[in-house]
Amino acid sequence: MVLAPAARRLPPVLAALVLLALVVSGLRPHDRFTWLLEVFWVIGGLPLLVVIWRRFPLTSLTCCLLAAHALVLIVGGHYTYARVPFGHWLQDVLELSRNPYDRIGHLMQGFVPAILMRELLVRTSPLRGSAWLAPLTVCVCLAFSAFFEMLEWWAALAAGEAADAFLAVQGDQWDTQWDMACALIGATTSLLLLSRPHDRQLARLRAPAPAGTA
Repeated sequence: MVLAPAARRLPPVLAALVLLALVVSGLRPHDRFTWLLEVFWVIGGLPLLVVIWRRFPLTSLTCCLLAAHALVLIVGGHYTYARVPFGHWLQDVLELSRNPYDRIGHLMQGFVPAILMRELLVRTSPLRGSAWLAPLTVCVCLAFSAFFEMLEWWAALAAGEAADAFLAVQGDQWDTQWDMACALIGATTSLLLLSRPHDRQLARLRAPAPAGTA
């Protein structure tokens, strides 16, 4: 499997951008414990992608989405979700009762994993072209969202008040339900908007290498 030159250059650029943002965010975060909890997925995921990349390179679309998701997590970790300045700006513009940045994070929690899971299922299972591909992808995203809510619950039990910034409930008793609903909306929207361009990139990824290439 041979990637086009542009596709080969993109992942290192994105990885460098994410790594730089991660380092900068860790210099003086608002709360070090919350920062560690939020960026854990970036710290663990980036080396994993590097290790598996030679055997399982991802499409450019998936790489861009993963980088965008990582930046959302990094910003949320640096400020804590309830204090992100962009969220305060949205709160003022939309006249909301709370900082909505955590809602953006949970939309991304569905939007990005939907394409990642779709790619894994298309490339490693018999579901390519199946009518079950989209609903099963959404189900996996919802399952991950529910698992993440349980992680928040466990963090709250283990750390007590120290986990308040990580939970980002902001006084909303329905925060858990909103989080999972946002993930559902994100996953569904992602599949509706990106399935066709994703299929085109997957087709190029599966295409045989031209003669004479290594």
